[in-house]
Amino acid sequence: MTIQIQEPKSPWEIVHMDWVTALPPGGDRTLELAYKTSIHSSTGNTPEILEKGWNTGLPYDTLKKDLVDIHPTASSFKLMLDKSRHHANRFMQYSFKYAKERWDKSHKPPGFKIGYLFLVSTLNFNNIKGPKKFKDSFSGPFMIKALHGPNAVQLELTGELMNKHPTFPVSLIKPYSSSYKELFPLRNKPPLEIPPLEEGEEKQILKVLKERRARNKKEREYLVRYINPTQEDEWLLVKDIKNYDKLLRRFRHKRKPEE
Repeated sequence: MTIQIQEPKSPWEIVHMDWVTALPPGGDRTLELAYKTSIHSSTGNTPEILEKGWNTGLPYDTLKKDLVDIHPTASSFKLMLDKSRHHANRFMQYSFKYAKERWDKSHKPPGFKIGYLFLVSTLNFNNIKGPKKFKDSFSGPFMIKALHGPNAVQLELTGELMNKHPTFPVSLIKPYSSSYKELFPLRNKPPLEIPPLEEGEEKQILKVLKERRARNKKEREYLVRYINPTQEDEWLLVKDIKNYDKLLRRFRHKRKPEE
């Protein structure tokens, strides 16, 4: 039985080619079995061992090698299965190798050592002063105080982040480069200044965000957001909200599906 399999011409074609068209009839099932019963370098086991605790018994594994009176159909099926499994494993190795080379070219793991300086992502920080729109993506630098395995570090936090938990996953930190400081020693980062409102400028409310009932008060308070992004959100009473009927109607209409 002859099997024709399309050979890839380049690593890029290996990643983007249609595997089903490259395999013989029924080869998609063979490819799935080959993947599940192949040992992965990251785990050291096959996916079926990790999921079920045992590998699926294939005809290749149960077929006796010293059997002489094999039916021609079974013999041709075994030959097809062997070739399909061989080519599927070879294509997967090509794909794994190409993906690893592409990743290693642009990603170098930074060395995490005690005493090194790193920047921390401010994505989950809500206590930093100033408008969120002008908040820096990273804060620091901070020194590494301790290592908690390969995936977490403990930093020596200062300033506004002093009360934060000092342990961070490595995905939220990046190495601090002091090259600009060495090239420009007189350059200082100016503090963020919020321009004051002009005299006579009225705060225009964009929308209502939340509502609450303050303690020992019968009236409700509403958290409003202004059109000017430099003006921070604040809690106001109904009497202090201009066009409150229109704004509250929109707020309650949006909140109905959630309730």
